[in-house]
Amino acid sequence: MKQLILAGLVCLPLLAGCGKIPPELGINNGELAACPKSPNCVNSQAVGETQYIEPLRYAGTPQEARARLLQILTSEKQTTILTAQENYIRAEFRSTFFRFVDDVEFYFPDEQTGETIIHIRSASRVGYFDLGANRSRIEHIRNTFNQ
Repeated sequence: MKQLILAGLVCLPLLAGCGKIPPELGINNGELAACPKSPNCVNSQAVGETQYIEPLRYAGTPQEARARLLQILTSEKQTTILTAQENYIRAEFRSTFFRFVDDVEFYFPDEQTGETIIHIRSASRVGYFDLGANRSRIEHIRNTFNQ
């Protein structure tokens, strides 16, 4: 019994970070928040190679792209859409086991190129490494989006 209590006390600080207060996110001067220096974030507006990820591209209108993206997000397990504005979507993804939260954002800037560009930011709320989970998530969404 003492070992069980000790194990619980050791794990408590690790699990306490799972519900950390969400960071200040959103669009600021036409950009999503920059990634922290940790490797647990990807951003299509990032400058460095390690955190950069291609934005989503869509040949249709921003409204069509937004509807398609919302359909994909609502079908994903353990996903909560927090904000769904005309040019911005924010969602939380929770891991199955430890319930870690990742914040995912999609920004639809006004573009005059004839195609819709959707900038993306996906970042772990706690920890340092994510073992590529945020990049994998966005690539999964990209593949589903492009089907």
